[in-house]
Amino acid sequence: MLQLQVLRQNPEWVKEKLAVKYFTETGLVDTVLALDDQRKKLQLEFDTNQSKVNSASKEIGGLMAKGQKEEAENKKKEVAALKETLQPISDKLAETEKQLQDELVKLPNLPSEKVPSGRTPADNVVVREGGSKPQLPKGAVPHWDIIKTYDIVDFETGAKITGSGFPLYKGKGAKLQRALIQYFLDFNTAAGYTEYLPPFMVNEASAYGTGQLPDKEGQMYHMQTDNFYMIPTSEVPVTNIYRDEILKAESLPLKMTAYSPCFRREAGSFGKDVRGLNRVHQFDKVEIVQLVHPDKSYAVHEEMVAHVERLLSSLELPYRILALCGGDMSFTSALTYDFEVYSAAQERWLEVSSVSNFEAYQTNRMKIRFKDEKGKTQLVHSLNGSSLALPRIMACLLENNQGPEGIKLPAVLHSYFGGAVIS
Repeated sequence: MLQLQVLRQNPEWVKEKLAVKYFTETGLVDTVLALDDQRKKLQLEFDTNQSKVNSASKEIGGLMAKGQKEEAENKKKEVAALKETLQPISDKLAETEKQLQDELVKLPNLPSEKVPSGRTPADNVVVREGGSKPQLPKGAVPHWDIIKTYDIVDFETGAKITGSGFPLYKGKGAKLQRALIQYFLDFNTAAGYTEYLPPFMVNEASAYGTGQLPDKEGQMYHMQTDNFYMIPTSEVPVTNIYRDEILKAESLPLKMTAYSPCFRREAGSFGKDVRGLNRVHQFDKVEIVQLVHPDKSYAVHEEMVAHVERLLSSLELPYRILALCGGDMSFTSALTYDFEVYSAAQERWLEVSSVSNFEAYQTNRMKIRFKDEKGKTQLVHSLNGSSLALPRIMACLLENNQGPEGIKLPAVLHSYFGGAVIS
């Protein structure tokens, strides 16, 4: 959530920044500021009347002590009349504050100066590439055929158990999933991240804190009876660990990593581009999250990008890093780099990670703060990245490493998988 002081200091600049994201409802800025003016006016009126009540109440005691009972009774009537004015003002103030918050959360985060201009994914900028695209043997097939050959993922039985988009991993497919999860966690903890295993459902306050609500409610599975949401990523519960807390400056940065299954409705996803493991409703992912001093968030962002890049390099997969343009960025992000791996059998790039700096957008919602060296309370900055999402990683490992002897796995996975080949 944007900070009110940012909007008030330079509303026209804010509108210009919102235009970079192709956000057209810039009139919301004026609406928010008008509501804030109304809120301040009501607060002043309430405080003035409350001060009069307090002052008059003190006078009553003095009058009674002097034996001026008639004057004291008149003053009591004055206090009673003033008190009657307080409740309507308080009710109007509460209503205005709610309207203000409801409108403020409709404004997306402002993009960083580093964000490239552009409206669609075609305008994203390739920052760099790594690895080599493999030369596949004759007769190479996409992963949705490979998984049938080796009987490692069963979409039909998954659909029988739950529905379309809920794969059933089995045998060496399940073992490879477990191996990848453990390797990713070990890679992250070796870099100083503390591992967590969070709840896989969150309450409304947690979903609101990271920006899933009210922007993405249609993408989440909602347990209506308890008003819980199945998490779309462990970013949601992990970042909320420190909601409503004031941290010690010396504790920053806080580096966290977590494995979780992720649940996404992905409504409207059809066609060949989402076939097989390319897009599913339930998948496994390992996430990294950092809470940092605001002066260091962009340096930390680059460190997190480099961390994910090293992880992808260790898997011996061809990859590229893209800086997302304004029109392709998420609602909450100030700067995002996407990682894509090349699927040789499909001859296309598949997104496997996003590493984002949210600046104070999430932490303002969650009220995650710290005290600086002068004792002033400030919002920390939050960042997160996929490290990594498993389905498309698995798809590319299967496709890019297929051969007559089976699927040759990268060396870093041999000890985790308990072998070098899926055959």
